[in-house]
Amino acid sequence: MIRLYMSMSLDGFVTGPDDRAGQELGRGGFRLFNWLDDRTGTGVNGQVYAEAMATGAVIAGRRTFELAGQWNGDHHDGVPINILTHRTDLDPPPGSARYYDDVAACAADARAAAGDRDVMVHGAGAAQALLAADELDELEIHLVPVLLGAGRSLFDGQYVELAPVRQLQGRDATHLRYRVLRTGEK
Repeated sequence: MIRLYMSMSLDGFVTGPDDRAGQELGRGGFRLFNWLDDRTGTGVNGQVYAEAMATGAVIAGRRTFELAGQWNGDHHDGVPINILTHRTDLDPPPGSARYYDDVAACAADARAAAGDRDVMVHGAGAAQALLAADELDELEIHLVPVLLGAGRSLFDGQYVELAPVRQLQGRDATHLRYRVLRTGEK
């Protein structure tokens, strides 16, 4: 299962305005991650975080990967990190990361590497590319009660039907999981 994990403001932004190196989440964007203060707890936020960290591979966009300091080559537990990019002729990425310019190959390799575990997706660009290629199975949105007013939008002009899977209320975030419906599926 390839699942997007993304914190998002109520108005649909995953960063505040002016996200860049040195201000990776944009102005006000760190507010989207207050719920992670509870990540080691036994409550809902801890449960959701533990599920994310149990994934067997990561897919991210190159912009997200670079703004995150390339996770120093290890997102969690040494799992493979597949980076979607338009350019694969770059210096090799650190650790278990590998560049891909083919969305289907990236997804297939991540599924194979994850085995019976899920694949975590990070980044709006990666999510959009996987949706367009019909490779994204689920979305887990950590909906944060804030209006950022501007920033990087998670979804940009894509029409996709979703089916609710679960809703969990944590401190500072409602965790919403949806299954992506394929054409003709209900």
